[in-house]
Amino acid sequence: MNPRHFLSFLDLSAEETRAVLHRAIELKRQLKAGEHHDDLLRGKTLGMIFEKSSTRTRVSFEVGMQQLGGNALFLSPRDTQLGRGEPIEDTARVLSRMVDCVMIRTYEHEKVELFARHSSVPVINGLTDLEHPAQLLADLQTFFEYRGDIRGKRVAWIGDGNNMCHSYMYAAHLLGFELVAACPEGYDPEASVLEATRDHVSVTRDAGEAAAGADLVVTDVWASMGQEQEKSARRQAFAGFFVDQALMDRAQPDALFMHCLPAHREEEVATDVLEGPQSVVWDEAENRLHAQKALMEFLVRAAD
Repeated sequence: MNPRHFLSFLDLSAEETRAVLHRAIELKRQLKAGEHHDDLLRGKTLGMIFEKSSTRTRVSFEVGMQQLGGNALFLSPRDTQLGRGEPIEDTARVLSRMVDCVMIRTYEHEKVELFARHSSVPVINGLTDLEHPAQLLADLQTFFEYRGDIRGKRVAWIGDGNNMCHSYMYAAHLLGFELVAACPEGYDPEASVLEATRDHVSVTRDAGEAAAGADLVVTDVWASMGQEQEKSARRQAFAGFFVDQALMDRAQPDALFMHCLPAHREEEVATDVLEGPQSVVWDEAENRLHAQKALMEFLVRAAD
């Protein structure tokens, strides 16, 4: 039987996604109450392949697997031959015979797809240039905790039509909420993603229009890892896409603010918004741990 993978937010059904989110909330409650759950994946091993570095991704997956009773193995670019000499297909065949789940954080989305096609264990997308679905689980868990189900709500994405934006678009399509993405010209989401999600997604050049009446306002850095050389040009292009209190005031009075971090204060977001009462970014960051534990439990148990 082929294993279940989580390469895209659409790899789970709406029902499965909600189940994972509610499970994440329960695992978080258990941890806070001192109720350990280190028997859930005892004896299992997660292989973590990092071609793109990260603080939150490594810590949340590694600690999460330990809290579930398993082990996590960190593999840096120096430790693997992923795409360098040994074909990805061969790495997938060998590694998946030794571990129970693989998380890959890399650049090209095609790499995780190729790896998954030849893996005998579940593969999780820890980030690619196309999507960041593991982060979206944490964002949604946070919204569910504060406001309940996101179905029928309005979400404003402010900034680059990047991998985070793509995952929000897929989530809107899957879970039935409205997403309005405010992006500068030339920085729109991928046309194929927009075509697949246009029933719940629209794009505007006006950040205020996107934020109007929103239940959630989300942004990200203007220049992601690997785009540092574009930073000056991007600052000019994104000048009208700054999330300050005036923009938040266009949203619902109880609107939440999220950012996947790291944040550049006074660039894409004002410090008083990031640190303000509407911001839930620290819960959002913590929830990477809980959401990914629920995801790993779901995928690994499905493969047993």
